[in-house]
Amino acid sequence: MQNLKQHLGALLGSCLSKAAGIANSNANVITASKPEFGDYQANGVMAIAKQLQTNPRELAQKVVELIDSVNDKLIERVEIAGPGFINIHLRNDALMAKASMVLQQPNTLIPQSEQAVCIVVDYSSPNLAKEMHVGHLRGTIIGDCLARVLEKQGHEVIRQNHVGDWGTQFGMLIAYLKEVMKAPDPGSDDLPTRLADLEVFYRAARKRFDSDSEFAETSRLSVVKLQGGEPEYLQIWQRFIDESLRHCQLVYDRLNVTLSNKDLKAESFYNDGLSGIVTALEEKNLLTLSAGALCVFLPEFTGKDGDPLPVIIRKSDGAYLYATTDLAAVRYRCFDLNADRSLYVVDARQSLHFQQVFAVARVAGLASDNISLEHVTYGTMMGKDGKPFQTRSGDTIKLIELLNEACRRAFELVSDKNPDLDEAARQAIADTVGIAAVKYADLSKNRTSDYIFDWSAMLSFEGNTAPYLLYAYARIKSILSKQETALEQYSITSIDAREERDLLLKNLQLPEVIEMVATDCYPNLLCNYLYELAGKFMRFYEACPILKAELESRNSRLSLAALTAETLQQGLDLLGIETLEKM
Repeated sequence: MQNLKQHLGALLGSCLSKAAGIANSNANVITASKPEFGDYQANGVMAIAKQLQTNPRELAQKVVELIDSVNDKLIERVEIAGPGFINIHLRNDALMAKASMVLQQPNTLIPQSEQAVCIVVDYSSPNLAKEMHVGHLRGTIIGDCLARVLEKQGHEVIRQNHVGDWGTQFGMLIAYLKEVMKAPDPGSDDLPTRLADLEVFYRAARKRFDSDSEFAETSRLSVVKLQGGEPEYLQIWQRFIDESLRHCQLVYDRLNVTLSNKDLKAESFYNDGLSGIVTALEEKNLLTLSAGALCVFLPEFTGKDGDPLPVIIRKSDGAYLYATTDLAAVRYRCFDLNADRSLYVVDARQSLHFQQVFAVARVAGLASDNISLEHVTYGTMMGKDGKPFQTRSGDTIKLIELLNEACRRAFELVSDKNPDLDEAARQAIADTVGIAAVKYADLSKNRTSDYIFDWSAMLSFEGNTAPYLLYAYARIKSILSKQETALEQYSITSIDAREERDLLLKNLQLPEVIEMVATDCYPNLLCNYLYELAGKFMRFYEACPILKAELESRNSRLSLAALTAETLQQGLDLLGIETLEKM
């Protein structure tokens, strides 16, 4: 099913093609920037007219005549403006009918994609040697939002949590664990206690590794035994991984993130296929021996000195690198999962790495020609000092501790505003508001930019924040609670004020925003939309009495309020944010 913009784009594109005699013309339909320009505007006529060397207004007139002849049920009228813009005004009855259908069938608010495909979303991917820290927040919640959006559109979404569970640091950790536990019993019930604070355990192991050469050698031997598949070391490693994953799942559950153990595809999953990557590159004559290492040099990647940059596949000691594992992952996602699109939600600092991996995968035949490989980059969470967000002592902040602090601050806020609520109710509200505030503050920013982490701003009930949106939703639910009407019984039957129409049209534009998020991977577009929607509801509520209006207007306005609540709820759910009916 097409959204409003897609419907208009297809119709005007067809009429423009007929008028110009050019197939597949793009009418470039956009949302009108001002009410006087209509509801939508088509800007594609001028480009086609320039191509044909004809008068754009004359071409626009032909397009308008063709549109009028179609008698589309959605369009009230079209008119030419300026040098050849076409302003499009929509019919109120068509908008009301569409909205009423959504009220009766809420699942139709966001239509299914006409071309559902298989999409892999690689996100979160923490290093299991440590607990998740604040640096993992962005990739985790941006990726989760994209997975939710794409799934809502009807695509087959395969989540992939490419956790770091292999490498030299695990030899160090296993050696230290054996040492502190004295008896290397892999089934010991004492292990969870030992690893209750992964960060402390890792630092202690690292300190021992750096200060004791004998222990460092033991750690290196442990890596060899682990990678050689010795059962004792694999058992200890697996227990360590299980405990680490338990820590991760606590964070995911707290964040309302849809990842679970079934989505794990750790680095170790690809180990058996790494030699096959070398073989595939050899068969394409892509490998070069450089300083004992096997490398791929592609002409499009050069350093500042103009020399080609290597993609190191295997080091001189026989060890494989991240690039090798990522190439194996590309091949797996393309040929085993049969993905049409593969998204990598990873820090922008890895841009060169993924450019090289994708390029090597293409030339080596590790990726098919039709798969879209996309690095979804994001910037850094910064403190008010403009440096990466951390403790005053310069340590990283555990993500679970950040979330605990958010809920603590939200509890103080809720207690101040609702002191009469019992403590359990205030805590439940605070838990939702606190987590929502942290997530929304991040998702509402352009993902490619760094942003300043600010407790006061994110917990404010004013501006583009989660508390503001949650309050708007709760306010609507409070109004609706005064009636005993089921959602499917609502129907919008009249539009008496500009504010009503603005709110109605804005509700119906959610699918357009979802389509943009799905295509370009910018969750902030959805946040901006929800903020604008809430603002339009507030203006509607001030200008148009609901409960005191005449019967028909009251029922219609209640229906519009119900539609707005449904839109807000579905939009916030796609951000992974739970709503509250009371605040």
